[in-house]
Amino acid sequence: MSRSLPRDATKDASARVEAALERFKRSHPRTIDLGLDRVFRLLRALGDPHRALPPAIHVAGTNGKGSTIAFLRAFLEAAGYRVHAYTSPHLERFNERIRLAGELIADARLAEVLERVEAANDGAPITFFEATTAAAFLAMAETRADIVLLETGLGGRLDATNVLDRPAATAITPVGMDHMAYLGGTLAEIAAEKAGILKPGVAAILAPQPADATAVIARQAAEVKAPLYAAGAVWHACTVGEALSYESPMRSLRLPLPALAGDHQIVNAGTALAVLDCLTGFHVAEAAIAEGLRSVTWPGRLQPVTTGPLARALPPGSELWVDAAHNREGGEQLARFLSGRRDLPTDLVVGMYYDKQASEFLGEFRGLARRVFAVEFTGEQPCRPAADIVAAAAASGIPAEPAADVADAIARIGGQPARIVVCGSVALIGRVLAANRESAG
Repeated sequence: MSRSLPRDATKDASARVEAALERFKRSHPRTIDLGLDRVFRLLRALGDPHRALPPAIHVAGTNGKGSTIAFLRAFLEAAGYRVHAYTSPHLERFNERIRLAGELIADARLAEVLERVEAANDGAPITFFEATTAAAFLAMAETRADIVLLETGLGGRLDATNVLDRPAATAITPVGMDHMAYLGGTLAEIAAEKAGILKPGVAAILAPQPADATAVIARQAAEVKAPLYAAGAVWHACTVGEALSYESPMRSLRLPLPALAGDHQIVNAGTALAVLDCLTGFHVAEAAIAEGLRSVTWPGRLQPVTTGPLARALPPGSELWVDAAHNREGGEQLARFLSGRRDLPTDLVVGMYYDKQASEFLGEFRGLARRVFAVEFTGEQPCRPAADIVAAAAASGIPAEPAADVADAIARIGGQPARIVVCGSVALIGRVLAANRESAG
């Protein structure tokens, strides 16, 4: 186990991390600029660390990528494997994006690899995500582990993570309408971008998809000769009573329900189990899978908040939840969860980035939400004005009003018990959790 750093050294490392991240944010005029030329150039300058990684599982999709990786990490770690993971975005600290052999990367190590990437880049144009992905590869290549779990940032075909010649497996979680400005205006176009991670001869695990997406992905799999392991056709996951049922040619399992809330987590858990079916050289027993289902965590996704000043400010008998849902499909999943919980009136606190479709998201809560409180927040992208969210909610028949923040919204709900759900952006959820923790401290 590594020794803890003196307090001053820890502060210095944290400051170095923040400074390096800020410099990378300014290193390219466009926040998002999809393409692989820059990242390949940078990786070559670093000695191609992506070629020195352990076997990798590459995951793309619109919704459920992070949860699927959380399940995989829980299963593999319960089986005794050392697991690297790269996910995005983060909730509170950038370090959440990089796990080295099961642990969040330490500030000192993160500062080191970021500064090495910066030196290797030598002032050339590079996006924030490209630079930090290269830093993750560098850290993971230099830390012993058995397997890497790798999440795309945006799309797949031109995503900075799509540099591995032959991953151990690829997976595509449910595809939906998001990031249309970069990935295309139809479901088929978006699915084609996601399918760009498929590789010749590498098993492609497919979660349940809309028909248009399935057709495109299946065509791409056939073109590159990637064996397709598709939900419905090959594997099946569902709830049977109080158990998760998983059926495939490899196994027939009755398992505990996942610790993560929501019916959609059955799909994500099933996708992770299907990946295990296709993973050679690894053995994950049923007992480890059951342990992983009971212990899995993925903060900010249908997470109850039961401590801290925000929870204490609620009327007795109330509930506070946070959920990172921000598109129509995410709204549909959250609405399905809430539709089974009508014991309390539900108020939504919603804040979104400007590129998200507020009307489509809020339309899922017609008849479910009593009221919407619209909030604004600072983030890496422009925030949608609260007035836009209020108008979108009103168009869906949901009374709405602006609020200064979540605490202000809670103060307005009155003295009767209610269920408050904060949603609309990972960044908003991160800020709420951080503020609630800091105030509690």
